[in-house]
Amino acid sequence: MLPTFDEERRLEAQGYHLIAGIDEVGRGALAGPVVAAAVILPISRGSSRTAPTWLSSVRDSKQLSPKKRESLFEKIQAGAIAVGVGMVSPEEIDAYGIVKATRQAMCLAVKQLPIPPDFLLIDALTLPQIPLPQRGIIHGDQLSLSIACASIIAKVTRDRYMIELDRIYPGYGLARHKGYGTPQHLLNLRQSGPCPIHRRSFAPVRNLRIAST
Repeated sequence: MLPTFDEERRLEAQGYHLIAGIDEVGRGALAGPVVAAAVILPISRGSSRTAPTWLSSVRDSKQLSPKKRESLFEKIQAGAIAVGVGMVSPEEIDAYGIVKATRQAMCLAVKQLPIPPDFLLIDALTLPQIPLPQRGIIHGDQLSLSIACASIIAKVTRDRYMIELDRIYPGYGLARHKGYGTPQHLLNLRQSGPCPIHRRSFAPVRNLRIAST
């Protein structure tokens, strides 16, 4: 299944022209922030004659290699009408819960857009806090090019941030697994305990802390 501009074109026919695709990464990680991105693409340039060549390579970020994501990240930044990124910390995730934190990251991403959108296409969720017409699409990052581009921006942004955090908190392998619950990460957690960027409310971290008390 390849993402297309079908949904965006239907909205464009209804009079919407600044359609932001929104997606997040890091929702299931044990460490680090949840990061969301909002991307407004030039839909009218998406026809086969005028579409930039890189657009045909866009997929859900999970389906791309790190090298391909990095390449597309630069092309999206250069070719999009607007890009916004929002980040919510592990402390906020623990305080509010991951669903609310995810919505908060998405709202921040929309606020960071230099041009306000007139419609939101969101992967899976909706954002009641934002008074704009919107639609949540299940598997939106596999169906909508705008959402897929947002998934790439969010993924590369978060990966780069986790590599920086690996230098601050060595010994957990954050640069490799980006905070997700791999066997090596869980082993490091058992050996060293959580560091300040671990999500204390998530079961593997919470259970370790209970066992140690």
